[in-house]
Amino acid sequence: MDRVEPMTLFGYKKLQAEMKDLKENQRPATVKAIEEALEHGDLKENAEYHAAKEQQRLIDGRMIELSELIQSAKIVDPSQLEHTKVSFGSTVVLLDLDADEEVTYTIVGGCESNPELGLISFSSPLAKQLLGREEGDDFKVKLPSGTKEYEIVEVKYQEIVFECHD
Repeated sequence: MDRVEPMTLFGYKKLQAEMKDLKENQRPATVKAIEEALEHGDLKENAEYHAAKEQQRLIDGRMIELSELIQSAKIVDPSQLEHTKVSFGSTVVLLDLDADEEVTYTIVGGCESNPELGLISFSSPLAKQLLGREEGDDFKVKLPSGTKEYEIVEVKYQEIVFECHD
C-alpha cells in the first residue's frame, strides 16, 4: 500500500532543502572527516573515525527517511479547501471544557507540526478526533496528559504561519 503524506508547499520545500543540505554539504563533509581520520592509522582507538562513521550512518538514515517522505508527499493548498468542517489546513478554536480556556490549533502535515506555534499533525490523536467535525460539536479525546473534553468554537481557514519571527 502506498503511503500518502499530505503537506503544504512550505513543508515540501522544507524537506527538499534539508535533503539538498545533507547531500551537498553534510555528507561530503563527513566523508572528508572519515578520510582524514583514516590517515591517523589504528582504527581501534581512533575516536574521530568512529564519530565520523556514526555521523555518516545518521545522515544516510535521515536521507532515506526524507526520500520516502518526499516520494509520498501530496501537496495540499489549504486555501482551496472548504473549511465548514475541520480538514487539513483548518484552524480550529477549541474551548477546553474542563479548564474553561480557549486554545487554537491548525492541522498540518507531520513534517510541519510545531505544537508551540499551535500547528498539530493531521495524524495526532487530537487532529484525528477533530477531522470532519463542525462548529458546536463536543468531543472527548485521550491525550498523553489525560482525557480532555472540548467544544469546537470556530472552524476557519487562515494563512498558516510556520515559523516564529522574533
